[in-house]
Amino acid sequence: RLVESGGGVVQSGGSLRLSCAASGFTFNDYAIGWFRQAPGAEREGVACISSARAGDTSYHIDSVKGRFTIARDNAKNMVYLQMSSLKPEDTAVYSCAAVRSLYCSPYEPYDYWGQGTQVTVSS
Repeated sequence: RLVESGGGVVQSGGSLRLSCAASGFTFNDYAIGWFRQAPGAEREGVACISSARAGDTSYHIDSVKGRFTIARDNAKNMVYLQMSSLKPEDTAVYSCAAVRSLYCSPYEPYDYWGQGTQVTVSS
């Protein structure tokens, strides 16, 4: 099970930190990804982080590099997405997902999904 939190409404240039709480599976064996879906758009992978066994290597898509940072706390079964310098085009429902894999990919398929949290960036 994956449960996201931390979404909300923020002004352009602001920051938010999303959290993803994992339970019910062996967290350290899973790579975790953050995805987002804007209204009328396809879901896209934003960032992902490899499993603990692969050294927590992370990946971020070009449009968020330098602004977003994914991190995981393996002791707490948590994954975070720190978002700064937010732009209106970052507005979307953000979901975390888990895949049983050493290394991560911003592309599906993933095994488990959370229900998502809304992020709205006003201009």
